[in-house]
Amino acid sequence: MSRPPISVVMPVRNEERHLQAAVERVLQQHYDGELELVLSIAPSEDATHEVADRLAASDRRITVVDNPSGHTPAGLNVAIAHARHDILVRVDGHGELSDGYLDTVIDLLERTGAANVGGLMDARGTTPLERAIAAAYNSRIGLGGGSFHLATTPEGPAETVFLGAFRRAPLEAVGGFDETLHRAQDWELNYRLRKAGHLVWFSPDLRVVYRPRSSLVALAQQFWRTGQWRRELMGRHVDTARLRYLVPPVAVTGLGLGIVGGVLGLFLRSRGLTWLLLAPAAYLMFLGAATVAMRGLDPAARLRLPVVLAVMHVAWGAGFLRGVAGER
Repeated sequence: MSRPPISVVMPVRNEERHLQAAVERVLQQHYDGELELVLSIAPSEDATHEVADRLAASDRRITVVDNPSGHTPAGLNVAIAHARHDILVRVDGHGELSDGYLDTVIDLLERTGAANVGGLMDARGTTPLERAIAAAYNSRIGLGGGSFHLATTPEGPAETVFLGAFRRAPLEAVGGFDETLHRAQDWELNYRLRKAGHLVWFSPDLRVVYRPRSSLVALAQQFWRTGQWRRELMGRHVDTARLRYLVPPVAVTGLGLGIVGGVLGLFLRSRGLTWLLLAPAAYLMFLGAATVAMRGLDPAARLRLPVVLAVMHVAWGAGFLRGVAGER
């Protein structure tokens, strides 16, 4: 029997390197039902739009629409508005669906009655730096243990999931993605779905390969922005606060006070202030222990892991402390 029609929506910005692989993994699903792919293209600094247009010209299932705002939630809403079907599957321009992903989506939606189902973000890199970043993504040490980063998370109801596959009716009933949230929009949308009485369901059977940032600068920018918008989300919805979100800003504050106070103590020959250097020393020890404990890393990636973890923690914490005031 033919399966229900599916619209895959993909917000894309600066994805010249990964877009073709992401699109191919959608079109190679062998899904026994009508399938369309809507690419919502933001203004990019590379040849992303040209790649998208070339892919659309080669396959009639692909539609290209513009996202002039450049922000992900607006791009998703634009793509959803152009999508023709009632099952909406989100994929990112640097994500690659596992085999049978779309069939599993339909099975889970039918079995659970959920408004949104999603699964694991399986981060994988190619260069040593990317492999170190991917290992940090897939670990509690790097991202604090979000459920969809951990392969050990059991199937069941969840606060949020990676990407998501939605039924159109409940998604539109809660107003779609909040375009004023430039990050954390997935978490916030799932929060509203759950508040409206809908079920959000996690399954490790839904796996998407995620391609991480390829430089420390890009990683720092990503985590700075993520920290900023997590604080904004917690300000809007206080009941979304979690202890693991507060650890990075507390750590950054402690590191800053420890370094400044400790160095000042050395100059002033103040033993009391010098003791503050124990805070950064303890953090360095933590990075060393975490690097040794991380499993499955090759030597080149392991050598880069302490810096990767430090960039993640410090950028996220500093972004949280800074917030988004004046940047909306």
